[in-house]
Amino acid sequence: MELVLNTFGTQLVKENGQLLVIHPDGKQIIPVDKIKSILISKGATISSDAALLAIENEIEIMFVDGMGKPQGRVWSIKYGSISSIRRKQLDFTFSKEAIFWIKEILQHKLDNQIALLFSIAPMGWEHQNQLDKAISKINDYKTKIKAAQGETISEIAPSLRGWEGAASRNYFEIINLLLPNEFKFEGRSQHPANDMFNCLMNYGYGILYGKTEGELIKAGLDPYVGVMHREDYNRPVLVFDVIERYRVWIDFVVVKLLMQKVFNNDCFSIKEDGSYWLEGLGKRILIQSVNDYFDEVITLQGVNRSRQNHISLFAQKLATFISNLKFAHQ
Repeated sequence: MELVLNTFGTQLVKENGQLLVIHPDGKQIIPVDKIKSILISKGATISSDAALLAIENEIEIMFVDGMGKPQGRVWSIKYGSISSIRRKQLDFTFSKEAIFWIKEILQHKLDNQIALLFSIAPMGWEHQNQLDKAISKINDYKTKIKAAQGETISEIAPSLRGWEGAASRNYFEIINLLLPNEFKFEGRSQHPANDMFNCLMNYGYGILYGKTEGELIKAGLDPYVGVMHREDYNRPVLVFDVIERYRVWIDFVVVKLLMQKVFNNDCFSIKEDGSYWLEGLGKRILIQSVNDYFDEVITLQGVNRSRQNHISLFAQKLATFISNLKFAHQ
């Protein structure tokens, strides 16, 4: 399970070899063998003894901001990029293999978008014609991405971003048509979110960032050495590359919850600038729904694992692939 501390004044301490959560409504003992990770947001605290107990049991601790994005992480010293992998990773980002890799990531993302639209659009839908046109356009952009040629990723990255962005606009236009009227949106808005849909998406993606970054670190990869996003200084750019493959999982959870009208106005707050922020009830619903979805066992490439473990396997395979590459100067 993932232990989430997002209520102001909540404390996590060590007691009799277990973790004790102290919150305004009482206390709760949480056995360490039941916890995979701990998320702490502003206003909650953890004692050093509790942190050390978590580290001893290989439980990662992550501090997140108000949008659910990781801001800091505590992990065991056994994790982290070693110099040999880091050197290979740097070489990889400038290689032909990186071009093939990122193109495959983006093609997979567009395939996922098409599959999601097919899976949630109702039979005999009144907007079927728009759906068909959008899917055709997404497939066209996928073909362009597949055919892109260049000696370095820098040569083709602007085109890849443009095609991926155009495909996503078509995708979200259809998503918008599927949503109840109270949750419709005018377009993707990140920071800040201009509506409830984008507020949920941004927070969900923040959860995904944290999960993906943790798996990359455990696999020995440096999350700050990316491929298509490598120009972003001092940010976990490899995470931004990898999550493109898995964004659709967050999309599915958010869209399904909205179609079921699970959220209400009490789940959000609106600031003076008109931006939407997820409040305690909304966070609990979304976090629990995402974690349940990521715990489900599915089959990918003939392997039965939970969605979370599939991200872990992908990170491990990427680390092995990079480690086995041979470059001219080596």
